[in-house]
Amino acid sequence: MEKKAFVTKEMIEEIVKKYPTPFHIYDEKGIRENAKALKEAFAWNKGYKEFFAVKATPNPFLINILRDYGCGCDCSSKTELMLSEAMGVEGKDIMFSSNDTPAEEFEYAAKLGATINLDDITHIDFLEKTIGYIPETISCRYNPGGYFSIANSIMDNPGDAKYGFTTEQLFEGFKILKAKGAKNFGIHAFLASNTVTNDYYPTLAKQLFEVAVKLHEETGADIKFINLSGGIGIPYKPEQEPNDIRVIGDNVRKVYEEILVPAGMDDVAIYTELGRFMMAPYGHLVTKVLHEKHTHKEYIGVDACAANLMRPAMYGAYHHITVLGKENAPLDHVYDVTGSLCENNDKFAVDRELPEIEIGDYIAIHDTGAHGFAMGYNYNGRLWSSELLLKEDGSVELIRRAQEPKDYFATFDCFPIYEKLQ
Repeated sequence: MEKKAFVTKEMIEEIVKKYPTPFHIYDEKGIRENAKALKEAFAWNKGYKEFFAVKATPNPFLINILRDYGCGCDCSSKTELMLSEAMGVEGKDIMFSSNDTPAEEFEYAAKLGATINLDDITHIDFLEKTIGYIPETISCRYNPGGYFSIANSIMDNPGDAKYGFTTEQLFEGFKILKAKGAKNFGIHAFLASNTVTNDYYPTLAKQLFEVAVKLHEETGADIKFINLSGGIGIPYKPEQEPNDIRVIGDNVRKVYEEILVPAGMDDVAIYTELGRFMMAPYGHLVTKVLHEKHTHKEYIGVDACAANLMRPAMYGAYHHITVLGKENAPLDHVYDVTGSLCENNDKFAVDRELPEIEIGDYIAIHDTGAHGFAMGYNYNGRLWSSELLLKEDGSVELIRRAQEPKDYFATFDCFPIYEKLQ
């Protein structure tokens, strides 16, 4: 698959007259087309709903685009709940999926009327003691353990993950919750991350649907929804083929009709909590080349750093790079593309074949629309960049301003430096 930037050198040269690099920029047209395709892919299920994973891209301007297509919010912290509330998202459109959860966060979720997705069987008593009751609608996160595999390929290792109920705990938990007044139940599972295969969701769905039927038969629980969570990934590398969401949706339908319908559970809603799939391909980190260095290797130094995009430093993750204006130039140079942090892992690319790069060039780092800006930090006193939206009409809107030094020092109100900056 060819990876093409959705911005050009000429566009960036105009944008930087008002908004200097580095910045994250998002493609409204791409986001809308993708959200529409997801909605159509699961239109066969009357109760289907996507709860966007707020942690992936916590920007209200972007989340509101998804809300145009009926998406809700999947929150994992009080701050994310607060953001959703401020946007006017109603409780029925909020899924609260957290772990190691503080009492005040359960309290806040309950106050909003969010659907609470419990991560552990001990959280049943904790929740009841915290808010004084068990909500009528409740969900439990399932972790079957072992390895999650498709055909002969191991996709991930749920048995090593800290999340969810075991199989035995899930059945016991449903019985306890039912006895405590719960009436409407949901099952949730996230068993593999960033899968680039159309088989992940249908395979996961089959496992969850079979468990749901047994739960209903053995506990009498009225299962209202099954949450397939996230895990549908994107092709970060050019040689990868993207997932086809319509094929995925249709194959989940087939499993639904094979397992749930014969069991009389044809009213069960399907939920998803996609983040990366919804946003990642529609974001670029745009950065300017400041320096070139010729030592033991060839280095290109840019004005962004790992504080703007942590994934390569944290995971060694691949992000494709386009040197704007040189899209058709031969890839006849090998560079490490680096930032300015005092850490040797502050590299966006290592030994990457790229066209010849010159000081002043603009680089678009692909697929930063999810888990990009959101994972930013302030090490070395580096400040968060701005976020921009490339609108469908070609105009550009500032949707988050860049941090300033006063923002960095704002919590030092007990130290004289704060007063000097006012």
